[in-house]
Amino acid sequence: MSKNVILCGVGGQGTILASRLIADASMKKGLPIKTAETIGMAQRGGSVFSHLRMGEGANTPLIAKGQADLIIGFEPGETVRQLPFLKKGGAVVVSKRAVMPVSAMIGKSSYDPQAMIDYLKAHVEHLTVVDADLAAAELGSAKTLNVVLLGAAIRSGELGIDLEEMEDAIRQRVPEKFWNLNQRALVWSK
Repeated sequence: MSKNVILCGVGGQGTILASRLIADASMKKGLPIKTAETIGMAQRGGSVFSHLRMGEGANTPLIAKGQADLIIGFEPGETVRQLPFLKKGGAVVVSKRAVMPVSAMIGKSSYDPQAMIDYLKAHVEHLTVVDADLAAAELGSAKTLNVVLLGAAIRSGELGIDLEEMEDAIRQRVPEKFWNLNQRALVWSK
């Protein structure tokens, strides 16, 4: 099995932790994994993305355009920006909660998150849109978005990791006091 996965979002959404959870679960399965991340922009609220290549045959960590099996999008606009990497027939799991890009905040551009979701609906055959606001309300924490999206990605069948393997990764990487909350986030769906 080989999988090419891109995670994308904005600094502070938990994108990098989600990437590391996938990597941990993959390694525990005995799958070779290569990763590349942009983390410098995370401190400034800018774009953050990770490329993960799991399985045999991954010689480099970067995924070529048109080669991603799955994009996990923490923010609609960032997901649209990564769409050229998705292969034909690939899947996208995206949060519908928008985070205004820095350029729009300072008045240099406009941003319509619903237009981004509509674009994804028109261009992605296998699309899962996650209501992050509802998840946060029902779980009692907005900080669970990353694990909610990982659960949706697992249920899509495109991640190549099951719930138990992800639970193990969470227990290895996340402080014990957050295990129950993350377990509930992992299985949350609407």
